[in-house]
Amino acid sequence: MKEIICIVCPLGCRLAVSLENDKIIVSGNQCNRGEKYAVTELTAPKRVVTSAVPVKGGIMSMVSVKTAVPLPKDLTFSALETLKNLNLQAPIGMHQVIVNNVCNSGVDFIATKEIAKKEKN
Repeated sequence: MKEIICIVCPLGCRLAVSLENDKIIVSGNQCNRGEKYAVTELTAPKRVVTSAVPVKGGIMSMVSVKTAVPLPKDLTFSALETLKNLNLQAPIGMHQVIVNNVCNSGVDFIATKEIAKKEKN
């Protein structure tokens, strides 16, 4: 048996997960999402990866980015490496793809806000 804390919603249920007759059994969840989370966490864990990237010529010097959908957990550090030497040019649009197909995963990094171009004085 393994105990994990569900992170799908704010309840933070303590889940007990075990394998019985080749079937994953989950208890302690207060909603169906907890059961799905526990199965995924044990078989193929995924995470939304967030970071920030420098922006030149914008009203802000950084833009926050995240993976558009959860990425396989074992690709987290490799995915962050793809952002390491990026320098973007303003303007940046909300949900604009920043890195396409991160680590050949089919997942994109997208901007989480809009950065307008700085007006020249």
